[in-house]
Amino acid sequence: MTGSVKTLDIAVAGRRLPLTIRENRRATRMTLRIEPGGGALKMTIPAGVGDREVRRFLLRHNGWLDSRLSKLPPVRHPAHGAWIPLRGRDHRIHRTGRVRELCRPGEIDGEPVLFVGGAPEHLSRRLAEFLKREARHDLESAVARHCERAGLAVKTLRLKDTRSRWGSCSSSGNLSFSWRIVMAPDHVIDYLAAHEVAHLREMNHGRAFWALCEDLCPRTPEARKWLKNNGSGLHAIDFSRPVVT
Repeated sequence: MTGSVKTLDIAVAGRRLPLTIRENRRATRMTLRIEPGGGALKMTIPAGVGDREVRRFLLRHNGWLDSRLSKLPPVRHPAHGAWIPLRGRDHRIHRTGRVRELCRPGEIDGEPVLFVGGAPEHLSRRLAEFLKREARHDLESAVARHCERAGLAVKTLRLKDTRSRWGSCSSSGNLSFSWRIVMAPDHVIDYLAAHEVAHLREMNHGRAFWALCEDLCPRTPEARKWLKNNGSGLHAIDFSRPVVT
């Protein structure tokens, strides 16, 4: 059972991060977690824990936070001239200045570019909307292909910006994915689709599940390794704050 929730802004490891403190009546101790990408912190506390105890807990764990955050990629904000990956290939962000132009991939002097129209303060939002459209296209195609091969059916496909996991499958046959996966290479996108389709038959991570997953996507081990090594970098791209250049 969850109680009150509050958000603070704290200084740690040379950066300011939002900290969400959630009261849980079933919790027996305080826990602290760094969100994937290192852009936020989450803390769970038992009922009745006061602000003074929370501050003491954070102070005791300051060294742990410094150590962990220093190993994570820095938070990046999309801006004109910056780089952002699309299907594993870095693209230069190029703001066109044309109000009604949609975000689209292209090239300038042989260099891959993402052209973004609209006002400068809308650049991050427009990029995120473009990535979501591309993610839906890729995932729907991959899911349909894997379902046909496995003789399975999916009810709905949803896109979210989840941090704790890249995808999920409900017992009713609904699949959810993080749209950020479209920034990963094609074989990683394909693996994630195969992973969740395999869960339509095997709602676990046993041998039968992994056998089906690798049958659908032979590059499963390679893709899992890529996500382990590079997934936090995709979460470290912050689309929530407009950067005007």
